[in-house]
Amino acid sequence: MAKKNKNKRVDIVYSTNPDFDYEYDEKDEQQTPHPAQQKLRVMLDRKQRKGKEVTLVTGFMGSSDDLKELGKELKSKCGAGGTVKEGEILVQGNFKEKIHELLSDMGYSNTKISGG
Repeated sequence: MAKKNKNKRVDIVYSTNPDFDYEYDEKDEQQTPHPAQQKLRVMLDRKQRKGKEVTLVTGFMGSSDDLKELGKELKSKCGAGGTVKEGEILVQGNFKEKIHELLSDMGYSNTKISGG
């Protein structure tokens, strides 16, 4: 049996009942909708990055594992580094058009390029 984290306990701090079982706050993973139902935005960003350009993909709905998988695939197809955090995919460099084409080929038909 996996050890439960005490910080995830709900409402009870301590109990004198030896048979008491704590309730734990467990988040349900969100189901990932079909790619055609996703509304993704692809944009270029330089803010707080010392002038370096990154391509952001925002608007993904679904599990974090699926987001990481999509980010990994986009980074490898672009041949660039990047990260996945806070529900966004960051790819180092200016790859707006290429990522838009890749997402369209993957079935994300509701993808838009945002920004200038």
